[in-house]
Amino acid sequence: MSETVLMQGDEAVALGAIRAGCRFYAGYPITPASEIAEVMARELPKVGGVFIQMEDEIASAAAIIGASLAGVKSMTATSGPGFSLMQEAIGYAIMTETPTVFVDVMRGGPSTGMPTKPSQGDIMQARWGTHGDHSIIALYPSTVQEAYKYIITAFNLAEKYRTPVVFLMDEILGHMRENFRMPSDNEIFVFNRLKEEQIKEEEVFLPYEPEEYAEPTPSPLVEMGKARFHVSGLIHDEAGFPMANPDVAERLIRRLVEKIRLHADEIAIYDEYLTEDADILVISYGITARSAMRAVKIARNDRIRAGLFRPITIWPVPRTRLKELLSRVDAVIIAEMNLGQYAHEIIGMIRDDKKVKLVTKVSGELITPQEILDAITEVQSGIVGYY
Repeated sequence: MSETVLMQGDEAVALGAIRAGCRFYAGYPITPASEIAEVMARELPKVGGVFIQMEDEIASAAAIIGASLAGVKSMTATSGPGFSLMQEAIGYAIMTETPTVFVDVMRGGPSTGMPTKPSQGDIMQARWGTHGDHSIIALYPSTVQEAYKYIITAFNLAEKYRTPVVFLMDEILGHMRENFRMPSDNEIFVFNRLKEEQIKEEEVFLPYEPEEYAEPTPSPLVEMGKARFHVSGLIHDEAGFPMANPDVAERLIRRLVEKIRLHADEIAIYDEYLTEDADILVISYGITARSAMRAVKIARNDRIRAGLFRPITIWPVPRTRLKELLSRVDAVIIAEMNLGQYAHEIIGMIRDDKKVKLVTKVSGELITPQEILDAITEVQSGIVGYY
């Protein structure tokens, strides 16, 4: 029988990661993500895992990549400044197709900004922080229960698609406490790697050869030592050996992008509230979506047909469903604690005849339900502008 627990958001991430099979954590303390490291330091040794406090964020990112290649599910956690330092290693994990999870509990920025204040300023950094053409998967929960649930999903996606997965939160969600029902074992799916007995001794393991070229998902990772393969951040062939060949480069980079792009609908996770008959669609995510939900409920009480679309998979964008909704509403409101980072993606999908309004804030304070409700009322009355 499952139990009801009271848990902090950062704690939920740590305990959910362990339940997903994470057995290695390397990190450097930073507000507001330090509690994740504290819980991992306490709990990982109990399950035979290893916790290491590294000298900085760059070393932390490199360490979890090495541990993953050695056969252990691995994670680190940081905030905006540390996430910036990890970008080169994230690019390396993308190129080497090494499953890893990077948690970013966002705070005000740029630079050291406001360490104890919430922000959603790393949305674009999660997508484009590292250089070169690539795809990325990034999840963003809205509740403590979802933090526990979707960190497990993050590990599953990392393993399935052989890619680093970014798990976004914010200071409020990281530090708030909520109760929720702990899921039972039969409610949780954990994606595991090939075991040693599943590998034939004579089999040649090509870690960068897709299982099916038309659907370029990579083969499951086999830990180093169980099969011989080469790892390089350089352009490489299917065996991992560097090869400065234009055809090889073209094929490799396109596959790194397409293994996620072609499965975007399968990867996409989102939530909707009263969207079927909505005239006004509110799009919001993470902690801000909770204010948006309240605003939509109040609007409905005032007989304004508003609905909420909440992307949980921030990247890749859930385009298929969003395009369906955007095609039939009269107006769109996008609420986020930045100056419109995700809005750029949404606006590109909206026809010019649609009314669009942004509700943004970078003061370190949460966007309130009233601020979103005011935008709904303004759009309803036909007054539209951009902040």
